[in-house]
Amino acid sequence: MRTRLAGALLSALALTLALTGCGGLDGPAAPAATGTTGADGSGGTDRVEPLRSPGTPRLPVTVRSFGGKRTTVEKADRIVPLSGGLNEIVFTLGLGDRVVARDITATFDQARKLPLVTRNHDVSAESVLSLHPDLVLAESTTGPDEALRQIRDAGVPVLVVAPAHGLADVGTRIRAVADALGVPAAGRRLAERSEERIAAVRGAIPAHADRPRVAFLYLRGSASVYLIGGRGSGATSLLEAAGARDAGVESGLDKDFTAITTEALVRAAPDAILVMSKGLASVGGTDGLVRIPGVAQTPAGANRRVISVEDGVLLNYGPRTDQVLKSLVRQLYGDTR
Repeated sequence: MRTRLAGALLSALALTLALTGCGGLDGPAAPAATGTTGADGSGGTDRVEPLRSPGTPRLPVTVRSFGGKRTTVEKADRIVPLSGGLNEIVFTLGLGDRVVARDITATFDQARKLPLVTRNHDVSAESVLSLHPDLVLAESTTGPDEALRQIRDAGVPVLVVAPAHGLADVGTRIRAVADALGVPAAGRRLAERSEERIAAVRGAIPAHADRPRVAFLYLRGSASVYLIGGRGSGATSLLEAAGARDAGVESGLDKDFTAITTEALVRAAPDAILVMSKGLASVGGTDGLVRIPGVAQTPAGANRRVISVEDGVLLNYGPRTDQVLKSLVRQLYGDTR
């Protein structure tokens, strides 16, 4: 997700420089924008829920990185996960006491005080190596490549985990990390727990609800970056699981992210807009969002139907995805309990 957004952000900035320049949802009224603290949007504490008994890691193990490269893990006493999603998995497996650093997107409470080893999302090899890790976990989108090469050249094993595209990847990613840490049984338990909780949320979605059109917008007001998600944004699986339709995809946006235009938004005609909470804050909340050209002309903008989920968890597709899905369902349809 991080590289998709970074690439789209750069493209949007280039486009900006080059140009320089009412109906609602059916069913119970959805709330206006929700500033979230907990992963489920409840305003509660932003914490992960570790397994009680992860077991003692049995190492060494040899596992395959994404792309087929085999990686041997001799020790996992000092772990550096280079994404918020991987940090979350390690902590939820019950091995958070072995994590010695965090990526800028790891914002949950248990990780918040760990030293940062990224600068504006790019990995700092010097910062990583200064912590003397014995294992680095990375996404296939982690970069820059030069930093990862520098870490490998220093003799530190780097395991690259396949990217998350949707709900089907939740269990796969958890098991991949657990296998590398020498706790495969804990990985199976956590994967089962996560998948069962997701299934429970999906089972509670109102059967009578129509399928609202939801547009995923990526916003960074400080950089004047306003993007709409299309095919490959990462949000489609989550929206479909919530009983919604991805408005960007259905309007024909084949790129992962496209710079917002009035025409694109009107064509997408979303009933609701999904945003990350910090992105929403960066444009001045819902009041600022509806001033972005085209937003007010959509049913979502006219009715101020805005769904806000914490940046660090929205598209992780990990142990807290059930909470994200629950928040999305609640904000779309109201309290379904």
